Amino acid sequence: MPAFLPVDATGAAQIPLSLLLVFASAKLLSEVFERLGQPGIVGEILAGVLIGPQVLGWMAPNEAIRLLSDLGVMFLLFRVGLEVKATELMRVGGTALVVAVAGVLLPFLVGWGICYLWGEPSLGSIFTGAAMVATSVGITAQVLASRQLLQTRAARIILAAAVVDDVLGLIVLALVGSAAKGSVNYLDSALTAGIALGFTVFVAVFGRRTVKKVMPHVHARARVAEAEFALAMTLLFSLALLAVYAGVAAIVGAFLAGMALSETVERRVAELTQGVTELLVPFFLVGIGLHFEVSAFATRSTLELATLIVLGAVISKLTACGLGALKMGRADAFRVGVGMIPRGEVGMIVAQIGMGMGVMAPNIYGIIVFMSVVTTLVAPPLLKVAFRGATPADDEAVRPL
Repeated sequence: MPAFLPVDATGAAQIPLSLLLVFASAKLLSEVFERLGQPGIVGEILAGVLIGPQVLGWMAPNEAIRLLSDLGVMFLLFRVGLEVKATELMRVGGTALVVAVAGVLLPFLVGWGICYLWGEPSLGSIFTGAAMVATSVGITAQVLASRQLLQTRAARIILAAAVVDDVLGLIVLALVGSAAKGSVNYLDSALTAGIALGFTVFVAVFGRRTVKKVMPHVHARARVAEAEFALAMTLLFSLALLAVYAGVAAIVGAFLAGMALSETVERRVAELTQGVTELLVPFFLVGIGLHFEVSAFATRSTLELATLIVLGAVISKLTACGLGALKMGRADAFRVGVGMIPRGEVGMIVAQIGMGMGVMAPNIYGIIVFMSVVTTLVAPPLLKVAFRGATPADDEAVRPL
């Protein structure tokens, strides 16, 4: 709790004070950055760094902020899904698959190679590579949604690739976790990946058709206020839960729920969702900043390694994903590469697993957290440059592979 307020940390004021600090600081810095011509999302992440334990020390990561953060990113991806049609996403499926596979392989090899050549233990190096694999699509989605760019071809490739990326990241993490335990169970890993992929494809293909048939009948008989929004929320939480059981992130289920409803629900649902999203997303963004670690600057050697890891994380995603989308033209290839850069909370989660297994040294953990925050911070300004002049009119048919 902030030292300047005479409130006990367990008192009744803890929750409203935390909400006030996070939300007010996020919006204040967002306004400052927007006035400076920079994406407001950068200011919101830096608000977390500012009020966090490494600078002012007003707040540390806690369970309440984590829950609001998880809920915020779920609503963000649900809102994005409401603006994306499944048929449009399928049209870029082949390109998205190439982007996702390339964006997993090269960052993993770069992360592992840098740490291994630096002299870090083998398993710790492997976990570093795994932490550099998955993309935190919530950051890119927020930037593109705020600029009304979700209907561009590059945006659709990024969203589709991020869904595949999540499944591939799950496979990598399963294999790395098994290796850390002394043996790799390929059958379990393959089964988990198959279930996750099957769930994603099934909902993407059949979800829209099912909702279009069922929703009007249920809505016609419902008597509760805002019945359509209530039904949409039920589908959101149901698919988020099923996604977790299937082995993928809850945000994938949230995105698929929005996409299933995109051609069915009235505009009112999108408006209500937007309001909830605006309330909750600052907790997601500030939560990333709260995890900022200064341990990456502890010694010259650690700082040098942290710099290499950050550069490797940015360049590997930009290069691999850009090359995967190169047939779309250089402009879209650059946009896709930049859109896949953020690691956000995903990299931190992998680092936490590595620490829990005792295979990742504390200094490497700090570096991974630092890398996750930095890649999240650099992406919005780069997206602003990459998508300059882009409009939905740029969108042309894309043939799947």
